[in-house]
Amino acid sequence: MILHLSALRRDLLVWWGLHGRQGIPWKLRPDGSEPEDGEPLCPFRIWTAEVMLQQTQLAVVRPYWERWMLTFPDIDSLAEASQQQVLLLWQGLGYYSRARRMHQAAGWLAAHGWPGDLEGWQALPGIGRSTAGSILSAAFDRPYPILDGNVRRVLARLLAWPQPPQRSLARFWAWSEELLDSQRPRAFNQALMDLGATVCTPRRPRCGECPWRSHCAAYAAGDPTRYPVKDSSSPAPFQVIGVGVVLDGADRVLIDQRLEEGLLGGLWEFPGGKQEPDEPIVDTIRRELREELAIEVEVGEELIRLDHAYSHKRLRFIVHLCRWSSGEPQPLASQQVRWVEPQRLEEFPFPAANARIIAALHAWVGRQGTPRHAGRKLPSV
Repeated sequence: MILHLSALRRDLLVWWGLHGRQGIPWKLRPDGSEPEDGEPLCPFRIWTAEVMLQQTQLAVVRPYWERWMLTFPDIDSLAEASQQQVLLLWQGLGYYSRARRMHQAAGWLAAHGWPGDLEGWQALPGIGRSTAGSILSAAFDRPYPILDGNVRRVLARLLAWPQPPQRSLARFWAWSEELLDSQRPRAFNQALMDLGATVCTPRRPRCGECPWRSHCAAYAAGDPTRYPVKDSSSPAPFQVIGVGVVLDGADRVLIDQRLEEGLLGGLWEFPGGKQEPDEPIVDTIRRELREELAIEVEVGEELIRLDHAYSHKRLRFIVHLCRWSSGEPQPLASQQVRWVEPQRLEEFPFPAANARIIAALHAWVGRQGTPRHAGRKLPSV
């Protein structure tokens, strides 16, 4: 039970009016002015933003959202776009399954209209309870609670809850609902998220600026950073990936499109795969290209190596230039393969790590001089 509810609501909304993140474009009218309490806003603009904000901070999302609105100003334009157009515009934002699910949902929404309740929103792909509640409160000023990472952290500290929030989700949902200001749900939910994002931060909470300091059990206990309590976790596994940038006799490069599954589904990439124990990386590349594409290659010089961290694993990519020797490329582990000129790679959506590989390839091509010589020998390893 959260005590002093009226004081908590009042103090938070007063703080938010003075210090909150104002001027968020999808929380404004199309002309940039502030909406009245109870006034509906465009659900397409808010749905787009809320999906982008899953796993991503507002400062990162905002320029992507603005570009998205210029390209897809309404649900019909998104529904009519190709998946490649959608993924290309999403490129760099990560968690690409969000974009695929949005594109999937757009066709249904264009035909049936916007859901009016929590169940309708949760029936859409990629929309959980917190995102659905955030959309309903932001777009229609309806009294639905939210429970994103910021809100869980704020509530865990407010109550000095002794267990990881994930073990007590029903309680946290009940507290969020109890705390919600039903008269101003849009403003209150935004204020609660802003408090977690800007003051009640994970590592260095600015307790001196917090409107709830006098109510906060974690502050009273002397160490707010002890909360939320975390489960012990194993370190993320580390893998080495051998990658082949394969050139043919016309200096076109071979790329393949990932299957429609996982975080990076539907994106294009340079072929390769995981290094086996005690396997030289050049052998990894030869083996993976043989297994995945049914081709033989001559592995040449190392082009670049780079480390990239995902939420669940850490990868090191070791990338070598390769010359295609034999075999017609077959998409044995992908959707399709293509030979493309290096200057056309920007037309295809790639995972973020591949941007550095593409830049390194362009630099290598530039060092070879012009005109380019078809079939030139790659320096061997």
